[in-house]
Amino acid sequence: MSETVGLIGAGNIAHVHVAAWKALGARVLVHSHAGAPELAAQYGLEAVDSLDELLDAVDFVDIVTPSATHKEIALAAIKAGRDVICEKPLTLTAAESQELSAAAAVAGLRIFPAHVVRFFPAYAAAYDAVRSGRIGEVAVARFFRVASSPAGAGWYRDVARSGGVIMDLMVHDLDQARWICGEVTSLYAVQSPPNVDGISPVNVAAHVTLTHASGAISQLRATWGATGTQFKSGFSIAGSAGVLEYSSAEDTGFQEELQDGGSGGDLLIPSSTLYESPYLTQLRELAAALRGGAEPRVLAADGIAAVYLAEAAHESMATGRTIDMSTSGAGE
Repeated sequence: MSETVGLIGAGNIAHVHVAAWKALGARVLVHSHAGAPELAAQYGLEAVDSLDELLDAVDFVDIVTPSATHKEIALAAIKAGRDVICEKPLTLTAAESQELSAAAAVAGLRIFPAHVVRFFPAYAAAYDAVRSGRIGEVAVARFFRVASSPAGAGWYRDVARSGGVIMDLMVHDLDQARWICGEVTSLYAVQSPPNVDGISPVNVAAHVTLTHASGAISQLRATWGATGTQFKSGFSIAGSAGVLEYSSAEDTGFQEELQDGGSGGDLLIPSSTLYESPYLTQLRELAAALRGGAEPRVLAADGIAAVYLAEAAHESMATGRTIDMSTSGAGE
């Protein structure tokens, strides 16, 4: 690709985005409040001193800054006439995500949320299997995600800045549950220990139960564990004619078990280490869409819906009530 990409941010996630853009042959300019010269030197990029200078010189931007800054930066990019790729969550409130989407639409631009889990082979295979009816009607789905607590990073524990464990970590599986099982009609959430005065505990687990319009039930768990906790994620999706299972902690890859000798029998998809980086797959697809190619598998509306669900989870935790998502605007 011959485009010039404006990378905004130089934190941990910037490294995997840079690797993907380099693999795609893009020219990358980087701007950040801190770390841009070091990132540029490490990867052979061009560091830019100001956001305005970057926006003037690029074809589109890739925002990889802390979540609370996404709205301001994305609006600046849209004002400058630039399409936007933005790390999840799109913003920290559904209203702000809607505002970004509307601003892009008015300007004739695109904004794509980087929900990278849609591009992991096991999750993409599960989506395809469910949508093609290989396991029949989904009854119960379980998704889990465990990571070492990012407490040392400061802003993560400030729920107003990160959204806490649900908005920062579980948002991936909120998106997956809706993508694979369909629109959500109700949601109930609990967290242990609870947040105190807007500060997340260092070690915390959140549980969310979703009811889908299809009648399927999804149970989601996200955990920030003790320092050094090995990252793990996975799912089990049970349908009327089979079960899909995957765990990143296992070497078996993605397993599909079909009942009654269903078409194809067992299907084993190797672990994603045998595939290209999902970040590369994601950014190739999003960049192609910005060039007028096929619609990507994730759109602004998906990013908005994931934030709606995360917001509803916080409301459920605060009130102890089940939230009716059919009137909240999720998925619109």
